[in-house]
Formats: sequence, C-alpha cells, structure tokens
Amino acid sequence: MAFYSFLFFFLSLLVNTLSVSSTVNDPRTFIVHVQRDAKPSVFPTHQHWYESALSSLSADTYELEGGGGGVNRIIHTYSNVFHGFSVKLSTLDAKKLEEFNGVLGVIPEQVRHVQTTRSPEFLGLISSDSAGLLKESDYGSDLVIGVIDTGIWPERKSFDDRDLSPVPAKWKGECVAGRDFPATSCNRKLIGARYFSSGYEATNGKMNESTEFRSPRDSDGHGTHTASIAAGRYVFPASTLGYARGVAAGMAPKARLAAYKVCWASGCYDADILAAFDAAVADGVHVISLSVGGVVVPYNLDAIAIAAFAANDAGIFVSASAGNGGPGGLTVTNVAPWVTNVGAGTIDRDFPADVKLGNGKIIPGVSIYGGPALAPRRLYPLIYAGSEGSDGYSSSLCLEGSLNPKYVQGKIVLCDRGVNSRAAKGEVVKKAGGIGMIIANGVFDGEGLVADCHVLPATAIGASAGDEIRKYISAASKSKSPPTATILFRGTRLNVRPAPVVASFSARGPNPETPEILKPDIIAPGLNILAAWPDGVGPSGLPSDERKTEFNILSGTSMACPHVSGLGALLKAAHPGWSPAAIRSALMTTAYTVDNRGQIMMDESTGNSSTAMDFGAGHVHPQKAMDPGLIYDLTSYDYVDFLCNSNYTTKNIRVVTRKYSDCSRAKRAGHVGNLNYPSLSAVFQQYGKHKLSTHFIRTVTNVGDPNSVYNVIVKPPRGMVVTVEPEKLAFRRVGQKLNFLVRVHAEAIKLSPGSSVVKSGSIVWSDGKHEVRSPIVVTMQEPL
Repeated sequence: MAFYSFLFFFLSLLVNTLSVSSTVNDPRTFIVHVQRDAKPSVFPTHQHWYESALSSLSADTYELEGGGGGVNRIIHTYSNVFHGFSVKLSTLDAKKLEEFNGVLGVIPEQVRHVQTTRSPEFLGLISSDSAGLLKESDYGSDLVIGVIDTGIWPERKSFDDRDLSPVPAKWKGECVAGRDFPATSCNRKLIGARYFSSGYEATNGKMNESTEFRSPRDSDGHGTHTASIAAGRYVFPASTLGYARGVAAGMAPKARLAAYKVCWASGCYDADILAAFDAAVADGVHVISLSVGGVVVPYNLDAIAIAAFAANDAGIFVSASAGNGGPGGLTVTNVAPWVTNVGAGTIDRDFPADVKLGNGKIIPGVSIYGGPALAPRRLYPLIYAGSEGSDGYSSSLCLEGSLNPKYVQGKIVLCDRGVNSRAAKGEVVKKAGGIGMIIANGVFDGEGLVADCHVLPATAIGASAGDEIRKYISAASKSKSPPTATILFRGTRLNVRPAPVVASFSARGPNPETPEILKPDIIAPGLNILAAWPDGVGPSGLPSDERKTEFNILSGTSMACPHVSGLGALLKAAHPGWSPAAIRSALMTTAYTVDNRGQIMMDESTGNSSTAMDFGAGHVHPQKAMDPGLIYDLTSYDYVDFLCNSNYTTKNIRVVTRKYSDCSRAKRAGHVGNLNYPSLSAVFQQYGKHKLSTHFIRTVTNVGDPNSVYNVIVKPPRGMVVTVEPEKLAFRRVGQKLNFLVRVHAEAIKLSPGSSVVKSGSIVWSDGKHEVRSPIVVTMQEPL
C-alpha cells in the first residue's frame, strides 16, 4: 500500500508539473504556510511580512491581492484555516521560500473539479407521523451549511425564506454583491454568499464575463443543485421535463445556507478553495459541504485536508464527495480521516427507456428525454457509429465532427461512452441528422446506467447490451432484413428493486494514502437526483441547449455528499454538543448494508454483491443515526497521534494541524489503525509469514440510556479469528466512556507476488435497543 501512496503522489506531482509549467522558471501557484508566531516584530502585520519575503526573492515585481498577473503576486491571504498566503512563483523561488525562517510548507496548487426529489422519502425523512429526525431538530433552523461549489441561483423556490425566523445572531457572514447579484439576493434562507476567483484568474487570466458571472451567481448549475439537496425548502410541484413529478425537498429544509463560489470554467483552484474555507470558518458555518475532488497526495500537501482539519478543529462537520472514478479500486479521493467521505448509491426510482430491436428483442436502458417522441410502432434504421466514420475511434465515440451525415441521416445511432459527455454525443448525432441515439457503456463502465436530459430521443445501456446490439447490427446488415430499432420511453418508475445499489461510478477503496482507514465512510443517494437548477443553463448542460427548467436530475458523488451535509446539520441541531467525529460515528454505525430485498447491496457495475471497499460502513439511515446508542469520538489531538503513527515529520504534522507534536506518546499507543475510528481496517504484508495478527483499541461513549449493557456480536472475515475483550460493556451514565480491544488473527494464503485479497466482517454492540455496527476489513498482500 505504501507503493500505491507513492504512485499517487508521484503521478499528481507529474500531472501538476506538466499541466502548468514546462521549466523550473515557469510561474505557477503555491500555497505558503507560515508559523503564526514567527512574524518578526519589525513588521506591523503578517501582510507586510509576506510582502517583504517575496520582494527579497528576485528582481521580479510582486503585486498585492487583486492585482495583475505578475510573478510573486499574492493571490489570497489566510488567517483562519492557517496562517499564510497563495502566490504565483517560479519553482526556483518556491524552493527558496521554503527555506525562509517561519515557513512551514510551500504546497503546489491542485486544480480540482466538481463530481457530478425522492431521496428524503427514500431516507425516511418524510412520513405521516410527526416524530423523527426532522421534528427533533426543528429542521435545523439555527444551523448554517456552507456549500463550497459553483455558486447559487438565489431566486429558486428551494431558497425561499418564508416562515423562517431571523438570521441567527451569531452569524458573521455577508452577501457579497457582484454582477447580476445585488446584496439583496440573500434572505433569511440564503444568509451568505461570497465568490473567490483570484486563484482561477492567476492561472487562466481574466475571466470571460460574457459566459461567467463575477459574483456568487451560478452559471454552471452544480452549486445550485448541491445546495438544494442539502437544505432546499419544500417545493411542489417539482419535476424535470415531466420526470420525477412530486415534492422536492432538501435534507434540512429549514437550515440556513451560505454559498462560497470557487469553481469556474476550468475548475476549482486550491487558492480559492482555501479562501472559501477561511471565510466559512470566520463566518460561523456549522457544516461544510464540498462536492469537489482531485488527486490523492500526502495530507501535508493536500490543501483541502489542511483546511478541513482547521474546520474540524473549530467544531465544523466537513463532508466531501468520494469521487466518480469507480468502479475501479483505489479511486476514492478526499480521504483524510477528519473528513466524512461519501460515496453514491441509487434510490428506488428510475427512468426506463428501453431499446426495441428489429428482431423483437427488448434491451433495458434509462433516459430523461422530454421532447417529441419517436413515432409509435415504427422501427428506424439502426447503425453503429464506429462503422460509419472516416476515423473509427472518433466516430465510435460520436466526437464532434466525426459523423458523416450521409450515413446518419434519419437513423438511430449507437455511440460508445467516453471522452465527451453523454449529452454532447447526442448533440453530435442530432447535428449529423440522426433521429435518435443509444449510448453503450464500455467494459470499464460495466452495467451502471445514468439517465441524462438529452437533446434528442436517446437512452443509455450497459456494456453487455452494447455488445448484443453491435452483434445484431453486424448480423442484420448481412441479411435481407437491415438493422432497425426504436426507443420506448416509459417515464418515471417507483419502488424499484433492488435499492439501494452502489452506483457504478462511485469511487472505491482501498484508501490510497492510509489503507488502515477505510474510505469511503458511507454512501448516500447519488444517482438521478432531482434538485434545483438555474436559468441560463439547459438541463443537458450544453451551451446550445436553450430549454429552461427549475429542477434538474443529476448523478454523481457530488449529489451524495450534500445529502450527508444536510443530515449532519440535522444531527448537530438535535445534539448540539456532538463533535464532527460523533456525527460521523452516528451516521456510520447505524448505516445498513442490505437492500430492499433483504440482501447485501448490489454493485451496479457487475450485478454482484458489493463490499465494504465499495460502501464503507453502509448506506446512511437518518432515523437510526439520531439515536445511535454509542459513538466513537475523536479530538484534534487524536488526529495528531494518527499522523505521528503514519510517520509524518513534526514539521509536516504542524503544516496539517498547526499544532506542535510530541510523537513519543503516540508511538507508545500503537499503530495507525488505533485511531478511534468507527470502522476497522488491517493490512497484512505476508512476507513469507504463516501466522499474522494485529489488534485495535477502541473507546465508545454512551449517548443512549443511562443504565445500559451492550453485548458484542462478532462476524469475523472468512477464515479469520476475531476476538473482542471484554465481550460486555456496562454503562452507568450518559457520557461514560469504556474501552475494548479487538484482536484479529489470520493465516497466510497463497497469492501471486504483488496481488492482494480483501475480506470483511463486522462487530456489533447491542443492548437490545441499539445496534452499533463497525465493519472489519482485512487486506492480505503478497509483496512484489
């Protein structure tokens, strides 16, 4: 696993270097972290100190925040998540700056990207009775969720402030005016809005204001969508192009929102993300929702991990998307243990749009198409794009300009998924005169299907179905009956079984940086989610799409993350004294792993059972999370010990935590896996050993009934022995903490060099009322 961590780190540095600079003298953005108490007394402010340090580096001029694009230009200064600044430097000057007294670290900037209703009802938050999490927390009315994303469209009904009490007195944020966004855009629901573009413009030059708003206003749609998932008001009727009709509502309908716009046309830049975290902490948010991700690097080089640590230290619950790199392993991002990491599952609703072939065969697919339908009972000529273009590869993917109208006109076109967006393929087919489109998954995509708002009659099918249609086209083309097909749009289907299913795109473990910490933590609804959408952006997201809709249906771990952000706000409202770790623990230990058929959740990409590497602790269960019985709590100093046991240097630990560390105590406490985490993950390197063993020390805090006795139920990974001491925990009061020890014994298995196998089980503490479940994951590796 150390090899994987090194590989990810090396590749990320290579990508960053190649994408921004060709020589060591080409400027790029760096994040500079300084000791708060290291400022020489001769300088009245940290800003003066920073300016002096930069002016001494070289003859190049530097400019202050908001200035032009010169080298050594200060982009942002930071004072809450850490002390320091972002600046555009040559690599040589960055190396020099790292040697300055008081400088803790100089971190290369990453460019990150967004990772793009019925879900409240599916989660049990809407019911006929008045009890439950929503009532218990008064819908989170005094809690503020900060959404770091592409901005917001404030006029949407999801952000109406009807019947809301005045803005909480402790709120320190503001509504920053900008283009088409007056300060009056905020209200008692959207109580804060800011935008950060200096990092974006430092790399890309001045933004194109004909296509982007220099303000918190959303010109993409992603931020409006995620904000309304977290805390949208009840809106009826709600639908997209006639699909998913019903009531739209966020997880915490009365929670307040603060929008921090950091994502622009070419991505989300670390310098701006850090500035947003810095502002959010100062403003007084209670939850930060971040549906943005990048490559995995060591925590001391990860700006999001550093900012999230400071937010966690301030008592702010931070949830982040796991990434859309699935179904492959080692794809999970945002893996710091102080961040709650959220993968994506399906809900019990889908949008079937089946392909009917000329041979009578029905192929299942999905789509959200609301335009003129294909003629009923008519079959249309069917072609495979890869057989009809001058460049087989480009035409198979239906890339721009790859299709010959002579072959496409009036036909349904089969396109392969990949490279350009699924909706863009439809636009290419439509321009070439195609009457409809079928998008087939590639082998790596598997059988996972995502419904899109297409610009022509179109549907998405799985990889095996794509193979079947290609074979049909090939065979029929050689017969007297040429290939034909039509698409049957069947609208919205409810009560789908099985559900939930782990979405094919949802990123998977193991954790590339720390395999002893299981990631993702949990999954939440992330496939085909209905939420608010801005004007000026068509539902397909294509520039040519002029359709307007108040709601849109999107998929991604970007959609799963704000579900957990909203739930975090509800739990914080119901339990004001809970730490971010306590909230995560409640969500994880009450999560479930079986679907609505009573079987282990399925992996959408394969149709087989999923594992803890896919879903972490399981799928969130909000009602049970309100009363988890026991929690696994953590403090910032526990995370310092974790970094010590991960062999981070004292200096690098300080970069992450802003704290001095004495690692001698941590080393005595054991190993990385002894972080008091709600899941347990062990990695055994066999090295010719026959018997392997490890242990975990855990502490649970009673948040249930005062006098309660919990007995342990152990389900060991297959072929292993797991013991727990003691087997019974007797609590006398609420808040009492008790420890237990878990030992795992395994025997080596035959593996080829460089290969590994993962086995999982669980331990459950039960008092007859609560079941506190922790997954145990054991990875057996045979080194190269």
